[in-house]
Amino acid sequence: MSGYRKLSRTSSQRKALLRNQVTALLYHGKIRTTESKAKEIRKIAEGLIAMAVREKDNFETVNVTAKVARKDANGKRVKEVKDGKKVTVYDEVTKSIKKDMPSRLHARREMLKVFYPVKSVPTENKGKKKNTKDIDMVAKMFDEIAPKYAKRNGGYTRIIKIGPRKGDAAMEVLIELV
Repeated sequence: MSGYRKLSRTSSQRKALLRNQVTALLYHGKIRTTESKAKEIRKIAEGLIAMAVREKDNFETVNVTAKVARKDANGKRVKEVKDGKKVTVYDEVTKSIKKDMPSRLHARREMLKVFYPVKSVPTENKGKKKNTKDIDMVAKMFDEIAPKYAKRNGGYTRIIKIGPRKGDAAMEVLIELV
């Protein structure tokens, strides 16, 4: 007996399906799918959430000095003439950044193996590529989802049965984050 459900798909199709649905579940908070898919999604999602909870505070804050191009009111770089050439003017800026510890970096890379890229489209620009922004799912896991479940020991998802699907009578469920 195998340790997982094959879902009547080849391994690459199954992996793509599960990655897609886990990404959707953690982005939206709940999805509607069949019971057998939901049970497989639960395994992956709960593992990722547990990893995020374990590593959420494992970083150090570092102050970094960087050179940033000075910009005018229109957003264009300010240039000045030096030795007959136009040269961009730079300002030094101090920023504080989060530096991952090795175990958190490993967790981040393991999560990136599972998540597909997510784009957020504003409602006023529906159907257009303009003003779409990429969502960093790993940052969302560490900053939003992990603190929410910090006091909880497992059981991060809930499966609620909806009933049979009209077309093929497959049992449909709602899987959501608790």
